[in-house]
Amino acid sequence: MSLFQTPPQSEAEAAQDRPLDLPPEKVQELTEAEWYAQAYRGNSTQLTVRAVVMGSILGFFLSFTNIYIGLKSGWFLGVAITACILSYAIWGVLLRAGAVRSPMTILETACMASTASSAGYATGNTLVSAIPAMLLLTVTEQNPEGVQLRWYVLAPWVLFLAGLGVVMAIPMKRNMINQERLKFPSGTAAAVTLQSLYSQGQEAMVKAKALLWSALVGLAVPLLKDLEFLKKMGADGKLERHALLPGQSNLFDVGVTFTSKLYDPKAQQWVEKALKPSDWLVRLDHSLVLVAAGAIVGLRTSASMVLGAGLLAFVIGPMALGWGWEAPSGKMLTAATRAGSAWKEIGIWCGAPLMVAYGLTAFAIQWRTILRALTGMRGGAAGAEGASEAAEIEVPTRWFVSGMSLAALGIVLIAWLAFGIPVHLGLLAVLMTFFLALVACRATGETDITPGGAMGKIMQLTYGVLMPQSTSANLMTAAITSGAGLASADLLNDLKTGYLLGANPRRQFVAQFLGIFTGTVASLLGYFLLVPNAKVLLGEGDKAPVFPAPGAQQWKAVAELFKVGLSNLHPMARYALVIGAVLGVTMALIEWLAPKSKKFLPSATGLGLGLLLPFFSSLSMLIGALLARAFEAMSPRQAERFVIPISSGLIAGESIIGVIVAGLNNFVF
Repeated sequence: MSLFQTPPQSEAEAAQDRPLDLPPEKVQELTEAEWYAQAYRGNSTQLTVRAVVMGSILGFFLSFTNIYIGLKSGWFLGVAITACILSYAIWGVLLRAGAVRSPMTILETACMASTASSAGYATGNTLVSAIPAMLLLTVTEQNPEGVQLRWYVLAPWVLFLAGLGVVMAIPMKRNMINQERLKFPSGTAAAVTLQSLYSQGQEAMVKAKALLWSALVGLAVPLLKDLEFLKKMGADGKLERHALLPGQSNLFDVGVTFTSKLYDPKAQQWVEKALKPSDWLVRLDHSLVLVAAGAIVGLRTSASMVLGAGLLAFVIGPMALGWGWEAPSGKMLTAATRAGSAWKEIGIWCGAPLMVAYGLTAFAIQWRTILRALTGMRGGAAGAEGASEAAEIEVPTRWFVSGMSLAALGIVLIAWLAFGIPVHLGLLAVLMTFFLALVACRATGETDITPGGAMGKIMQLTYGVLMPQSTSANLMTAAITSGAGLASADLLNDLKTGYLLGANPRRQFVAQFLGIFTGTVASLLGYFLLVPNAKVLLGEGDKAPVFPAPGAQQWKAVAELFKVGLSNLHPMARYALVIGAVLGVTMALIEWLAPKSKKFLPSATGLGLGLLLPFFSSLSMLIGALLARAFEAMSPRQAERFVIPISSGLIAGESIIGVIVAGLNNFVF
């Protein structure tokens, strides 16, 4: 069977590859044998050069959006549906302009989405978590910028991690999708979206226009508030660069002050300091990217983030100042500077253990899912139903063996040469990753939640015991599990989309695999443009960080804990750690024992992120969630049509131009 196909040469030929008569929800109910007989579109055009090229281009730019918003908020958003809408609209314009002969078929667009999703989602996770965490751990008083890993180390590392994740999904697919028919909600949603696009073309163009107009609004934001091309004389007599508009407003300072007790080690006495809300980073941020993210994430999580941020600003932070909290360097900082750094100095010791404990407890509670994952592989391999048909179209086992061997070899060698992880411990990390990814993918199929963070924390705990003094081993082994697990779950979501549309899984796998090369280039380019050094992650003096990187802060805290030991932490950090861990376990148990109460409780993820982010970031997300909820209350149908396209457009526009602006600020101006 030839993998690559020739695209239709006319609109009439393309019409022959029309969508299935069966809707995705009906295909979901078919047995494997019924699927081969009624749904499989063996002769339809699917894997073409133009589909892969379009997916690579869209994935290249969408990867910028995930690096940008991942460093801003800790969220990593799927890109498949956005890529489908954009591709459909762009190809429609090209067709009307006479630049192409025929529209893409529905299965070509599914292949395009696989490539775009691989490029935009599967390659960037480690660049917003483990890699910036490594950078943060190298910061010293003498070197506040830290030491960045070289691109020639990161490039193969990111590529091999994504490759490992893609090939690990091969033996899981037939069992989880064909036989058990797990829902994989995101993959199902993408299939429904594609079916809708090809049956209601006018509706697709309306959504695409909304996305593009909002993207134009989004791209103007960094040009106005971030592009530092103007100069003015500062109070110290030095020239300072600034943008046309300020990045934030201190709207909440009007007539409001707080008195906090602060221990002055030089005077060896307690002094009272008047602090404004803005000193605690209670400000209005002028960025729209987190407003859009809040609209997608939802009200419960966003409100929980503001709750966590409020606890930090008005309860935990003042308590820390009253305890005599000192910066790690031991320097005496101003009260305002110490208040502004509370999120990274004390909030992290409450927020990180809360999220880790919640994630691990929720993972342990899903013991049935774990058991099904481990026993299901054996059942899937032995299943005889549809065996002859599967041999023709499923991804061959030899691809899995050769791909797994090559990816594992690359990962183990880089781990040994660049991060000092012995070969046998590197092999152990890859082996553990396969079984943990198996569980993570099943969780994705059943709940649409990939516990990549929990998987990474299991590895951090394991290697915290095996190599307790090596922060690089702690972080990079966790990166293997988290990165590969997310890539596997992403591929299975795409394969679910194709399955519901009658696609050939072998061709879809090739499209997904090709996307990791473009994604690696784009993700690294975006990361190095946005994070030239650690200052953008930590801020300087009273200036808040450009990218708080809550994921990296969380990973750094766990690695640091194993290195320095619990007894060497500040007393309040120890109390915060215990309180956060107990709270995380308690919230997970309550949700398990009383599932109906979940909607009335704060989100543990949101609460933890609120403690790990400056207040203004959480506030922006709450504003977006409230706007989306108000839109839904006024017009549920219009909200269903436009919230996702408008939000996606704002994120894409501001993120892509934000990366370019960051490059200009760092390397030109």
